[in-house]
Amino acid sequence: MIRLLSSLLLVALGSHPPIHIPSSHLSNPSSRVINGEPVDPPHSKPWQVALLLEQSGGLYFICGGSLIHADWVLTAAHCVVDGGSYWVLLGRYNLSEPESSDQVIRVCEVHVHSQYDDNNVAKGYDIALLKLCSSAKLTPEVQPGHLPPAGYVLPHGTECCVTGWGYISDNGPISDVLLKGLLPVIDYAYCSQWSYWGSTVKETHVCAGEAGSSACSGDSGGPLNCKAEDGTCIVYGIVSFGSGYGCNYPRKPTVFTRVSAYIDWIEKITGIDFS
Repeated sequence: MIRLLSSLLLVALGSHPPIHIPSSHLSNPSSRVINGEPVDPPHSKPWQVALLLEQSGGLYFICGGSLIHADWVLTAAHCVVDGGSYWVLLGRYNLSEPESSDQVIRVCEVHVHSQYDDNNVAKGYDIALLKLCSSAKLTPEVQPGHLPPAGYVLPHGTECCVTGWGYISDNGPISDVLLKGLLPVIDYAYCSQWSYWGSTVKETHVCAGEAGSSACSGDSGGPLNCKAEDGTCIVYGIVSFGSGYGCNYPRKPTVFTRVSAYIDWIEKITGIDFS
């Protein structure tokens, strides 16, 4: 069962040509937001990152991520646990069209949570930090996202949105532009009911969405964007897994790593106080 769950949102190299830096960019069909719509205005989620894998002389899109500091990117552990040479693409809206706001930066360090188990992604701890080889230049199109306070739990029904590049239905087609999908938070008490995810979901997860809109394969590692009480948009979740029966399946909302459960770990690895 867990293999089936984890496989849905794992990366998949393949059908798109690689990004060639700097003359062209991108690749690979790692996922789209189901029933999403283009992010408008285009760079209104300036912390959104496209994670790229260097392979056979090209850079391939494999996952999403969030810039949380000029030197650090937050993503899912299952995106990087296999190892490799990684890069991040910042400041991009349309993956098929280079933009003047583009920043392509090599990853120097990969920190996967020590308790993550790739054979049991539902165990939790699906979180990783990427240290950039050079600091991102902060511009209107490239800005770090805000993290929630440690332990913060959003109320049931809070409206959030997932953002990513990928399939717009279980089997495609794909969208080149960054999409967003409205996903209401489903609290642990509700999502852990047997008719939903049951014991598969943990308190360090957050569920969001129902049939209608969801993340899909390859949105992995990307953010669940939610508004705090003061109106600030925060990176509250990291896309982790979904149902093996399809991306938009009844009573199987998308499951995210709850970022607020890992603030201490993030601060320990980065040496940065995010409070």
